[in-house]
Amino acid sequence: MVKFVDEAEIFVKAGKGGDGCVAFRRERGIPKGGPWGGDGGKGGDVIFKAVRNKKTLVDFHFQKHFFAENGGHGSSNNKKGKDGEDLIIEVPCGTVIKEIIDGEEKPIADLVNEGDKVIVAKGGKGGLGNTHFKSPTNQAPRIATKGEKGEEKKIKLELKLIADVGIVGYPNSGKSTLLSKISKARPKIADYPFTTIEPNLGLVDIGDFRSFVVADIPGLIEGASKGRGLGIKFLRHIERTKIIVHLIDMSENGIINRYETIRKELENYSKKLVEKKEIIVGNKIDLEKSKENIELARSYFKEIYFISALRGDGIKELLEKIWKELKDD
Repeated sequence: MVKFVDEAEIFVKAGKGGDGCVAFRRERGIPKGGPWGGDGGKGGDVIFKAVRNKKTLVDFHFQKHFFAENGGHGSSNNKKGKDGEDLIIEVPCGTVIKEIIDGEEKPIADLVNEGDKVIVAKGGKGGLGNTHFKSPTNQAPRIATKGEKGEEKKIKLELKLIADVGIVGYPNSGKSTLLSKISKARPKIADYPFTTIEPNLGLVDIGDFRSFVVADIPGLIEGASKGRGLGIKFLRHIERTKIIVHLIDMSENGIINRYETIRKELENYSKKLVEKKEIIVGNKIDLEKSKENIELARSYFKEIYFISALRGDGIKELLEKIWKELKDD
């Protein structure tokens, strides 16, 4: 199983331009042929390209340095050196690329769609051959210029999963169970907190050519924005979602407080998250101790959907609601 990695720091260096050439035309019958040195070739660029067949940044934990090809040197007969080949680095769709300068992160590009490209480091220009330096007062110049260095940068890659719907909630609220019930995703499920330690994606097909992608985000707890529990490092994966499904474990005490706590942690991360469409879902209604909370939830929330992710109760109605909200977005 491929390890899920959503952050990486790497070093990239574009190719150096080739040096210009000092040469003179030496042909029979042309005793004073003059300068004939070619220019150096351009160094290769470093380019990032988004592709769908990659789902993680794990490759960049094994390879940290990337170099584009240098340009070839110019030669006699006024021949230009070969341009260096560009280095194309493939990353998953949804990768954010930043340059690290003195510890600060400067955004370069957000490669969302397949085929999106960005040049992050430009290759150096090739040097000029001595042909360029001929003048009325200098018929035989013996100078040429060196090729320019290629750009080199420290790059940070961040992957933000591309999903239509993000499921959030306290640990052990049933997010993974719900995802496994509505899609073919098979996240780890167990009866203890923090079973999910990385985001999971699932494609949900509700028939009639209707489908959407759901992300199960590892559980949040109070103080997540200060690093408690798994922290908020995975919340970047719901920044692109159109809808948040807020799952509440109806068998727990203090369900309203738990709901408001998660909302506060989302707001602490980004106010944009609490402005997204939200569907509130009460889970585990099959448990006896959930009955009292069901009435409390009905009186507190303007709209709430009740389900049993384990048994499948209410899931069809929930999926129809999600589809309607996605269609109206």
